[in-house]
Amino acid sequence: MSTKHTRLVVVGGGVIGLSCAWRAAADGFAVTLVDAAPASGASWVAGGMLAPVTEAWPGEEALLELGVASVALWPEYAARLGEAAGQPAGLRTEGTVVAATGSGDRAELDALAAHLGRIGRPVERLGGRELRRLEPAIGPDVRGGLSVPDDLAVDNRMLLAALRAAAEKAGVTFVARNAVAATGTTVTCDDGEEIAADAVLVAAGARSAALHPALDGLVRPVKGEILRLAHRPGAFPAPVRTVRALVDGRPVYAVPRDGGGLVVGATQADVGFDTEPTVGGVRDLLRDVERVLPGVAEFALLEVAAGLRPGSPDNLPLIGGLGPDGPLVATGHHRNGILLAPVTVEAVLALLRGAQVPPVARVADPARPTARSTGRRETAR
Repeated sequence: MSTKHTRLVVVGGGVIGLSCAWRAAADGFAVTLVDAAPASGASWVAGGMLAPVTEAWPGEEALLELGVASVALWPEYAARLGEAAGQPAGLRTEGTVVAATGSGDRAELDALAAHLGRIGRPVERLGGRELRRLEPAIGPDVRGGLSVPDDLAVDNRMLLAALRAAAEKAGVTFVARNAVAATGTTVTCDDGEEIAADAVLVAAGARSAALHPALDGLVRPVKGEILRLAHRPGAFPAPVRTVRALVDGRPVYAVPRDGGGLVVGATQADVGFDTEPTVGGVRDLLRDVERVLPGVAEFALLEVAAGLRPGSPDNLPLIGGLGPDGPLVATGHHRNGILLAPVTVEAVLALLRGAQVPPVARVADPARPTARSTGRRETAR
């Protein structure tokens, strides 16, 4: 469709919704974004890893290829966003290391490395001493691991601030209400107001399923708890790279922030719309991250929070149209919303223009058979 005077309503103000609203407005669409609390929810809680390779899992090669394509777009996306917003987007390019504590954890990482090698994504295997030479903060319980320099990270809160600023400068109108229903041309808000549009994009994360019947069963909330830590004087410095780890089979990660801080996460639970952090979740995260990075025992604990990732039956996002009368959707990104923002934006812009989506993004078509699979598998990695 022509962008001139075309009214687009975006439902959802997380990273995906804000990214699409900003870029569509910059391309000439008249964009309204509906969200009672934009730049909050799972996007606010997230760790900010851009890690398609270290998130890889056998059987999810399509998701890996989508993630690799998107992380390659991130430097240009961040530069463009920073220029449009007049403030940094928070991209970190130091890379990622993956650590294993026991022999079982090391065997699992070896299996992952072998799988990646078979599909043409080799990674460097390192012993414990080699890992500590890269990151002295890693403790003696770590027996070995992997170096993945192309898996990046971003400060999610810097990113959200830049997206909000860029969207406002591009002319996006923000409506501080919750949407309760969406069609291809109308969004209904919780106060009964209807907002008419030429096109509607549902990007409401874990709450997308309630907005259109075709999304029922395709998107569900997956709870994740995170901790935010701050470096204190005298404590051992935080790592420079993102550190992911397996500790007795349990995954944990620590993502650096400016000033020596860390975001530690993340638990994973299929418990509906529960956003209360639990004692057990916090205990497990602190125990496991201290096994890998002993110096964090002297850090300050600033924040404990939980968010709801939008899970899908096959762990791939949903990017496309919901039939001739339905809205466009960009949701179901699960653990990878921030990672997949650039490739999602390119696909959404193509859909709005009536063009073909990029070939790598076609696996995310909501009409794919696996999107209706009844088997749900939670991957803990």
